[in-house]
Amino acid sequence: MAGRESHHHHHQAKQVPLSPLLSLICFVSIFLALSVFRRTSVTPQPHQSFQFINGVRSGRSDAAGGSSCDYSDGSWFHDPNLRTSRYNHTCKEIFKGWNCYVANKSNALEIIHWHWEPKQCDLPHFDPVSFLEKFRNTNIGFVGDSLNRNMFVSLFCSLKHVPGEVKKWRPAGADRGFSFLKYNLTVAYHRTNILARYAWWSANADGGKLESLGYKEGYRVDVDIPESSWIEAPNFHDILIFNTGHWWWAPSKFDPVKSPMLFFEKGLPVIPPVPPDVGLDMVLKHMISYVEKIMPPSAIKFFRTQSPRHFEGGEWYQGGSCQRQQPLSPQQAEDLFAPRNNGTNVEVRLVNEHLVKALNGTSFHILNITSMSELRADAHPASAGGKKHDDCMHWCLSGLTDTWNDLFVQHLYDIRS
Repeated sequence: MAGRESHHHHHQAKQVPLSPLLSLICFVSIFLALSVFRRTSVTPQPHQSFQFINGVRSGRSDAAGGSSCDYSDGSWFHDPNLRTSRYNHTCKEIFKGWNCYVANKSNALEIIHWHWEPKQCDLPHFDPVSFLEKFRNTNIGFVGDSLNRNMFVSLFCSLKHVPGEVKKWRPAGADRGFSFLKYNLTVAYHRTNILARYAWWSANADGGKLESLGYKEGYRVDVDIPESSWIEAPNFHDILIFNTGHWWWAPSKFDPVKSPMLFFEKGLPVIPPVPPDVGLDMVLKHMISYVEKIMPPSAIKFFRTQSPRHFEGGEWYQGGSCQRQQPLSPQQAEDLFAPRNNGTNVEVRLVNEHLVKALNGTSFHILNITSMSELRADAHPASAGGKKHDDCMHWCLSGLTDTWNDLFVQHLYDIRS
């Protein structure tokens, strides 16, 4: 409108010739368009940036100089000239089902050209050499399910790209682990599905409290006993990153009728029996308390928020799939994940509600990867995962978990500063 009004004014006054003015306007417009074009995307889509903020408002970190930044509040931008990964498909630690380039996933190379930009600050891609130098003589442990392994592999492959001898080492019960000898830095992964110890339970012929209620079998979950795979991890590591969630809303693993979760505390069954969401609260309370008692004040403790799945059309065993080639729009993400819609992937925000409640007032830092990840329906292995069904839970490597580690490292720098 302003342009049209200006044009009309000059035409009446007859002070400026029309052709030079139009040429100037065209030149400025083209210059501005090219400047924006270089920063966003070359792909022909109506929205090149995606913004989303979910209910977890814990991505905020105190930055140097006393300022504060919520790294979880931002947008994805596509830049064909930017490679967000520090390694490639040749890293041998990448699980076969996550190596989307080798598996010929159609958009495997496009995934790494999307860059996360927080609204109020910058989230740089961390430099592996600088990280190794700054965190010499440090032990870093990932404790959780296969999504934490996804993140662990991303960090290891990034660091492995730096010249220097690396030895396999599985400290303190770790499932996987490596030591970067030049820097005396260890990175390890401790596999645990629900953090607490659990095992198959069968009714006792002599009876008992659960037996009297009709329970014949299920999984005994000791809410106050850490699983053996990580029970020694707080004694060994200087930095720990925890997660749990996927197995708690998994009827295919813990069938509420055929194989229910039966919770025990102080060696006795919880009576009356409680549902998994209440059991999760009990486990989180005890595990957080256990870690805080053992780790020294100088240790750094993170709890990562829930990683979203992107099944559409049903669960994995119902033919659900994730064949999108671009990130979701904010509204698409809201439709897919809002608890009120009770969709297939509803657990992501439900788990986060339990995490935030349990971590409130503790010394844990929350690593909020949910907001940025909910938009990335394009970044799963999908049909390239080598399974009979689409893998819409794990992430391609290289891929999204590289950005998780950018966030993790930035939080470490902010904490140290």
